[in-house]
Amino acid sequence: MKYINLGNTGLKISAVTLGCMSFGAADQGTHAWTLDEEASRDIIEQALDAGITTFDTANMYSLGSSEEIVGRAIRDFGARDDLVIATKVYQRMRPGPYGAGLSRKAILAEVDNSLRRLGTDYIDLYQIHRWDYDTPIEETMEALHDVVKAGKVRYLGASSMHAWQFAKAQHTADLGGWTRFISMQNHYNLIYREEEREMLPLCADQGVGVIPWSPLARGRLTRPWDEKTARTGTDEVGKKLYVSGDKDIVDRVLEVAAKREVTPAAIALSWVAARTTSPIVGVTKPKHLADAVAALEVDLTDDESRYLEEPYRPHEVAGFV
Repeated sequence: MKYINLGNTGLKISAVTLGCMSFGAADQGTHAWTLDEEASRDIIEQALDAGITTFDTANMYSLGSSEEIVGRAIRDFGARDDLVIATKVYQRMRPGPYGAGLSRKAILAEVDNSLRRLGTDYIDLYQIHRWDYDTPIEETMEALHDVVKAGKVRYLGASSMHAWQFAKAQHTADLGGWTRFISMQNHYNLIYREEEREMLPLCADQGVGVIPWSPLARGRLTRPWDEKTARTGTDEVGKKLYVSGDKDIVDRVLEVAAKREVTPAAIALSWVAARTTSPIVGVTKPKHLADAVAALEVDLTDDESRYLEEPYRPHEVAGFV
């Protein structure tokens, strides 16, 4: 496993990050594909054995039970200070005006709730899950700075938003003398490349690490276009992200994979990994995790990359909500 500095910091993360949205208690799971604790622990232990040190969850994943499962597994299987735990705040956790969002009141409550569920004294990377249009960015950035200075959080990150919003947040932090974001967790893969227009150049210029979500396009890049899974039938968000015209790219991924005698996932992940810091891979089977680790050994040629990219057509911006 390779370890890479996240942006212009000393925080080193594994070249693959394990996404933890698929972990959750049966009575709190919000997705049909959510794994129970026993199956989740098996995946986490496998990840640790493979050298993966970075785990990305969120307070809203299975209404907090993902954080609980990750926290218990890490205490049982890992050395906490050698690992990077990332979680997020913004999405709704309970009814009422402070059950969601990025107000000072919500952030100060939710960071403590995440710490309790994770069973840890600190969060390595605390990320805003989306942009809050109802809260001044000054309030959000100062509150985030305060949880860093309180020792509850080591670093701050952001997730999908417009590039102008990210630039505004960073500038606000500079004006206030507050902690900046060191990472961007955005939607990026072979069939959704709109981030190349503004966000990725902004991150490169500002020394911000990129840890994309859905690098395999919710599994679309791992199988024939028309093949159905338990997730495709119930994933309402996924249905909005990709269109029928993306089939041509999937076909090319399958073709290159067959020629290389590797999995389609290895091809698609290799492409993303070469352009970002650490793709976030969500898995529900041990084989999925093995494929992700194997992708690090695949180096695509320039000709192969151009062949995979050539059918791409512009998309509507997706993934900001």
